[in-house]
Amino acid sequence: MATTNDLKNGLVLNLDGQLWTVTAFQHVKPGKGGAFVRTTLKHVLTGKVVDKTFNAGTKVDTATVDKRGMTFLYKDGADFIFMDGDTYDQIPVPGDTVGDAANYMLENQEAVVAMHEGVPLFIELPTSVELVIEHTDPGLQGDRSTGGTKPARLETGAEIQVPLFVTTGEKIKVDTRDGRYLGRISDKS
Repeated sequence: MATTNDLKNGLVLNLDGQLWTVTAFQHVKPGKGGAFVRTTLKHVLTGKVVDKTFNAGTKVDTATVDKRGMTFLYKDGADFIFMDGDTYDQIPVPGDTVGDAANYMLENQEAVVAMHEGVPLFIELPTSVELVIEHTDPGLQGDRSTGGTKPARLETGAEIQVPLFVTTGEKIKVDTRDGRYLGRISDKS
């Protein structure tokens, strides 16, 4: 248990059996009436965002979320199998929990798995990953100056938009939050 005075970003609250992450909070002390705390909460499983106001000093139930660095091993049906690097335990994480992160994960890639009472809640990937373009149509001569984009399929199977000058087989950097192309990776050392 904690009070609204203990709220901070990233804290996970258990409200009516649902887990919510505090994404923003503001202590408000109006000239008249009691102080209160205005919060923005994000549902841990669905990603739904809501605004909720608490009276100052109200007790809130916090949830313990264990975030561990794990290695993605392989996909087994709809589940993704992760291994804890410390204990070597293999944990199946449902595809619904992995969500869009699956578009940017390769085998043996590191990720952070957030767990609550042994149940995987969500996956956090690094903000950018390096992936190889499996296929993209060639850009036409003269297209390079327009700054346009074209679709490209990554080695994970995800489709993203890339600049016209990028070719099949190139390694690129991709933002895992929104699938944006961030640049080419040169193999020169």
